Amino acid sequence: MATVKRLKTDNSVVVVIDIQDKLLVKIPTAPELIRNVGFLLDVAHTLQVPVRATEQYPQGLGPTHAEIARRLPPSIPAKTAFSCCGAEAFLEEIEMLRRPYVVLVGMETHVCVSQTAFDLLDAGLNVFLPVDALAARGRIDHDTALRRLEHAGAILTTAEAIAFEWMGDAKHPQFKAVSALVIARTANSNNV
Repeated sequence: MATVKRLKTDNSVVVVIDIQDKLLVKIPTAPELIRNVGFLLDVAHTLQVPVRATEQYPQGLGPTHAEIARRLPPSIPAKTAFSCCGAEAFLEEIEMLRRPYVVLVGMETHVCVSQTAFDLLDAGLNVFLPVDALAARGRIDHDTALRRLEHAGAILTTAEAIAFEWMGDAKHPQFKAVSALVIARTANSNNV
């Protein structure tokens, strides 16, 4: 019988992939993407889950969107490879964290997210994909990529499911803080 892979705060890292201004304007679900990624980053911060990020060719695609950038570590590595694993020392840094469960958020699902996921899976890591915190310019690209990634071994989930999985219990000391983030996210979704 296979063991269910469950996210915990001490086995997880979040990777934010290429949420950059010049490409973001072409993403039809951009407001939802920003809201859901921001929510997940706020929960990660509250629960002390480490976060890493990349930018795809920032000279051409611009910086990370300000709402996301303010939640990230100050130094975001640039890359030209579509996979984050092509960024200098990225995979080594992920492996040094000794957190085998990698939560990928960002864009685009069928390009940089997919290629990063495949490389991480090849490296023996477990990949979790909150589908509401991923995006692509085209719906068919997004949906097809998710099917292919799930077939390859990535685990599909949602941002809110991850938040509650990290806590595991309503007695968690940060439950009220995370619940407030859930409520704020829900209120913000009505304004989009």
